[in-house]
Amino acid sequence: MSTSLWQRWRAELAIATVAFIWGATFVVVKSALNDASTLVFVALRFSLATILLLGMFRLRGGSLDGFSQYWRGGLLCGFFLFLGYGLQTAGLRTTAASKSAFLTGLFVVLVPLLSAAVKRRAPRLIECAGAIVAMGGTALLTLEPAAGFRLSSGDLLTIGCALAFSAHMVAVEKFTSARGHQSLTLWQVLSVAGFSLAGCWWIEPPRLVMTARLASALLITALLATAVSFALYTWAQTRTSATRASLIFTLEPVFAALTAWVWSYEAWSLRTLTGGALILGAILVVEMKPSFLQTHPQNQMDA
Repeated sequence: MSTSLWQRWRAELAIATVAFIWGATFVVVKSALNDASTLVFVALRFSLATILLLGMFRLRGGSLDGFSQYWRGGLLCGFFLFLGYGLQTAGLRTTAASKSAFLTGLFVVLVPLLSAAVKRRAPRLIECAGAIVAMGGTALLTLEPAAGFRLSSGDLLTIGCALAFSAHMVAVEKFTSARGHQSLTLWQVLSVAGFSLAGCWWIEPPRLVMTARLASALLITALLATAVSFALYTWAQTRTSATRASLIFTLEPVFAALTAWVWSYEAWSLRTLTGGALILGAILVVEMKPSFLQTHPQNQMDA
């Protein structure tokens, strides 16, 4: 096996590990919300992650030269990331962990549409088709016939989270660079902590009951789901393509559904299974971008 192929396999295994960690933590976060209000939890998670991430970069000998140059991009990216995690965490109060994961996965379909709007170009046919299929899956997954086909507040918050994560990815594409990726990453995590600390005093009544369940959730999400995952993903993305990485990340809602089934015994009906499958299929189709369905040539970011 060639060295380059072995490095790519290692990188893709690392990304799959990140997808598993992020998928598994939906259940952990949902449980922790019994002991803390939404933004208090997010603030504690990202404050601890900032400290851990800074320590990891220093231990690895990573350079944070020019850290002050990335504050504008870091704040903007961090703001969208704050919205995403805040809405996702709030939505988990009333939405099943597995459903939250599939709805969050909509951001992969929304990113190319939002990017096309920002760049003032028409979206590709395959991107429009993926969005339509994903909307159908979302309807099956979230609309309850017994409730008159109305979205729950948690579902709406989680869909908002997907929009925020889409905006975050478009912003990261604009501001990231090979030399400054560690500085931008640290600015983002630091910004989420700052926005959460500022908002937890007036957006909602702050609540914190420090229990073993909450402490373990904070340690797992700050260390594994934020500091370690960000570091792993940053390393792996330099050794494989963005498209292959995105395809691997479609495993996240699958891991979340399996974890929720094992740990929380979340029941799945044929309707919700079909909805989840449609969303996952839409994500795969959009990321694979078959050449015969494209309406114009791919740019370098699609490679």
